[in-house]
Amino acid sequence: MPRKVLYIDDDAGLRTLVQRGLGREKIECLLAADGESGLALLAEHKDIDIVAVDLYMPGLSGIETLERINAMPDHPPVIVVTGAQDSRMAVAALKAGAFDYVVKDVQGEFIYLLNAALHAAVQAMRNHRAKEAAEAEVREARDRFEALAAERALLMREVNHRVGNSLQLISSLLTLQSNASGSEDVAKALSAATGRVLAVAQVHRRLYTSDDVQSVAIDQYLEALVEDLRRSSEGGGLSQLTLDAEPIGAAPDHAVAVGMIVNELVTNSLKYAYPAGKGSIRVALKTAGEGRALLTVEDDGIGIDSAAPKSTGLGQRIVRAMGDKLRANIEHDKEHAGARIKITFDLRNEKMSHPPA
Repeated sequence: MPRKVLYIDDDAGLRTLVQRGLGREKIECLLAADGESGLALLAEHKDIDIVAVDLYMPGLSGIETLERINAMPDHPPVIVVTGAQDSRMAVAALKAGAFDYVVKDVQGEFIYLLNAALHAAVQAMRNHRAKEAAEAEVREARDRFEALAAERALLMREVNHRVGNSLQLISSLLTLQSNASGSEDVAKALSAATGRVLAVAQVHRRLYTSDDVQSVAIDQYLEALVEDLRRSSEGGGLSQLTLDAEPIGAAPDHAVAVGMIVNELVTNSLKYAYPAGKGSIRVALKTAGEGRALLTVEDDGIGIDSAAPKSTGLGQRIVRAMGDKLRANIEHDKEHAGARIKITFDLRNEKMSHPPA
């Protein structure tokens, strides 16, 4: 309900009728005889809820007064009052920003219609302002969220950078310890540990250089990992290591698990597949239906059953643990002449599990 109304009309009799009629409804009514004086009253009284303005007046017309009011910040709604039965002028007033229009009569019968229009316009304006305030609050909340998300991504990249540097330092220390070791078995164990650390470090290196800290392109990650394995192998033992990978993205935890599996299986093939020398080792990655991927590591060597039983079994335990983490199905293809391990795993992060203790 409006508490204070400004009524602008050059007809003194109608001004008095409107003031009395609205007064009976407990509505305070300020009166102005023309547009300029009405604008002055509006500037003076900041608590005016709504303005009713005559369409035809000397000086500023109703349309001109309406436009001046609507140009003010936080302006009240405006109702146009006219004695002319001209629908075109009413439409022009609505287009100029009037909330409504009321056709007046000299007897004052229109005051009931004016009162109803005033109530409706005030409520509509309040709803409009409330909507604007809610939308502004939503925009501010969204902006705050986006700023926090950008800050979080920056912090995550920094964390991954530091973690990657730390893992690189650990791998360097393991290499130094391996080179200083007087035991061949200890040196091999430390070298295997170095490869595992580098497999994890490669993920953090990719997260640090990426704008997306929640996803890793596994195909690109495996390209870098395979290159690391080739470069670090003694005597070019992995010179025939190849990769065929489709573009697949996954969470960082998935990438770490996949990298650990590839590292262990490639290292195992290097050790046992070709007792007389070196040979081909192939890594492949492709999609396997919705939310699943297939990783294959194979060689053309002597096969798993024929391999010398010199392994400690640690690599196999790591592969099984990482497979459990990925909810993977691990299959040994016995039809292949050499060794072929096929791992079908889940790409959906919500299905990640933890390896058994």
